Amino acid sequence: MAINLDVIGKSFETPAFSYDPDTLILYALGIGAGVGELDFVYEKNLKAYPTFAVVPFLPALLSVFVPQANLNMYTVLHGEQKIILHKPIATSGTITTSLKCDSIYDKGDSGAIVNLSLESRDAGGDVVFENQAVIVDRSGGNFGGERGPKTEKIEPQEGKTPDVSVAQTTSKDQAALYRLSGDKNPLHIDPAFAKKGGFDTPILHGLCSFGIAGKAVLNEICDSDPDKLKSFSVRFMNVSYPGDTLKTEAWKVDDKKYIVRTINQDGTIILGNALAELN
Repeated sequence: MAINLDVIGKSFETPAFSYDPDTLILYALGIGAGVGELDFVYEKNLKAYPTFAVVPFLPALLSVFVPQANLNMYTVLHGEQKIILHKPIATSGTITTSLKCDSIYDKGDSGAIVNLSLESRDAGGDVVFENQAVIVDRSGGNFGGERGPKTEKIEPQEGKTPDVSVAQTTSKDQAALYRLSGDKNPLHIDPAFAKKGGFDTPILHGLCSFGIAGKAVLNEICDSDPDKLKSFSVRFMNVSYPGDTLKTEAWKVDDKKYIVRTINQDGTIILGNALAELN
């Protein structure tokens, strides 16, 4: 099944996404929040985690773009994700998202690299947030396309102690809970499907680890104030599994930027090339 290159440069309108406080709370629980982060799991003074911005992204990707582009779900992996926040995420509402395929690059035997940009607006027409995503179809390469530019490396100074270090041990049921926020890819729940994708067991959602890292950034750098975070971008370096301990580290570049990295209990880099920008 070859990738449909006709999607390059095209924009797609996606179904409206409606949510309420329970949706926000379920997402917060899915990334490991608990009663220690009460404003995110209790409707009394509820706030939305900024990384909730990825939740409307998934239906747009899976129900609209994947079939249009003929991506192979057995071999698709998430490469990179960036969110850009334009205004606070309301505790309920309806979001409409437009998706554009910016480019598809041919990495040969390593697959095809698909670059997407998404803009999400509220009922009043204001842009609330943007998503920029890189999707890798490991079976989609060798179609004769351009290899694309080299990406910028964002790494902490070697040997420098991180300014922030937060560890969170995920639950064995973390993926089963996180998938209720909309990412129903069987790769994260079905052992037989995971084996077909080349994994011994179902893996944790990349966007779950993204949320866990974003939560650490918000709590430790932004004083748990969502208005302080401007953007957050990561590269998914390696897969993690439910039950892993994920340690998020951050190095201050200046008052507005932190380089971020998340490693597992073995020291393997799960999220790298990551940057948090503050307002």
